[in-house]
Amino acid sequence: MLQKNKKRISPARSVALVGLCAAIIECGKLALASIPNVEVVTILTALFGYVFGGFGLLSSILFVFMEMMIWGVNTWVISYFIYWPSLAALFWLLGRVKLKNRILLTLAALCMTFLFGVVTSLVEVGLFQGYFDNFFARFFIYYSRGVSFYITQMVTNLVLFPLLFRFLAGKLYTVKRRFLN
Repeated sequence: MLQKNKKRISPARSVALVGLCAAIIECGKLALASIPNVEVVTILTALFGYVFGGFGLLSSILFVFMEMMIWGVNTWVISYFIYWPSLAALFWLLGRVKLKNRILLTLAALCMTFLFGVVTSLVEVGLFQGYFDNFFARFFIYYSRGVSFYITQMVTNLVLFPLLFRFLAGKLYTVKRRFLN
């Protein structure tokens, strides 16, 4: 439980906040599902980690479980359990140091989006192909197959983060003050 000014936050409010954040991420993903790799999951996960800290991290984990319930279990689950909590944790740290520079926040999102492709490719090539002959050649081929999708994700984040991140973070801080007090 989070403490603020020696006041304990209700466990019910904590659970509700985590569930609400995870539901918003899932609904945002499903709302844009018809547009390949144009997504709001990155900005929402980053925002919730930035503003709500550990609750944002927990909501990213709950989001992955929700994805498993919708789509079943496959190799992508490992990548999701690595990537989405890492993204929330990074932005939790950026929120703790009060980083507000739009360029640096956008660069962090772009680097993490690039790493998403690396993580998914490593999981597929390293864990599920069962052999390591010509590992880097196979990794490069697997990664290059998804480059167009990663570029689309990066362009989406390049637009969303500078335009919306600080504005939405301000709104979420208002929600945090009202909801968690």
